[in-house]
Amino acid sequence: MSEGWQGLAPARFLGHLGAVAILSLRTGRALLQRPFERAALVDQLDSAGIGSLSVTVLTAIFTGMVMALQFAIGLKPYGASLYTGSLVSDGLVRELGPVLTALLVGGRVAAGMTAELGSMAVSEQIDAIRALGADPIKKLVLPRVLACVIAMPLLTLIADIVGCVGGMFVVMTQVGVTARYYWVQVMDTVQVHDLGHGLGKSVFFGFCIAIIGCWQGMTTTGGTAGVGRATTVTVVFVSITILAADWLLTNLFWAL
Repeated sequence: MSEGWQGLAPARFLGHLGAVAILSLRTGRALLQRPFERAALVDQLDSAGIGSLSVTVLTAIFTGMVMALQFAIGLKPYGASLYTGSLVSDGLVRELGPVLTALLVGGRVAAGMTAELGSMAVSEQIDAIRALGADPIKKLVLPRVLACVIAMPLLTLIADIVGCVGGMFVVMTQVGVTARYYWVQVMDTVQVHDLGHGLGKSVFFGFCIAIIGCWQGMTTTGGTAGVGRATTVTVVFVSITILAADWLLTNLFWAL
């Protein structure tokens, strides 16, 4: 087993969680300090949000189309194909919208953060920031965390809408219903609390993506090879965290 994959071994997993928790607390403390890095936040919003828009849209539209096709065919023997729109919208808004968006955006954004900060760490640029009396958590970590926390709900909302639009085209061709009938079903099915569940998950997912990517980058060692190992571990760690957090948050929201 390579050194990078050993970082995800069960024996070290709790240690990783503890380190991430400490970085989270330090990031929260940095949020209360002034002045605020507005320019860095705008740059990170452009990178994490607008830069991830295309992959979000493409993933959502094909996911909605596949879901609609599967439900339309599966429900046809029972004469329930007319309810395909309800199932597609509910599945997208509650689960697939936030989770798939987080997995794809997380792989892209967290890996980029790890590579960028990891390169700074191995070239001692982060140490230079400390030597100049600045806080690297405030200058490097906080803008990335805030950008992901802000961008992920917006991307998830776009994914929900685009996915439902993709499902509409399939339902119209496979079931033969009108667009108006489809959207009436969607609006009757998706309630405010359903939308809140999905967007609430996406906020937490965005935080996990950024804090894990930053933590792996800030602690990278071993030169350029270490940057590659840290990036690989980040993608796997983020994916596992998102799926585990989705299970926990789903149970929590259903209990509320």
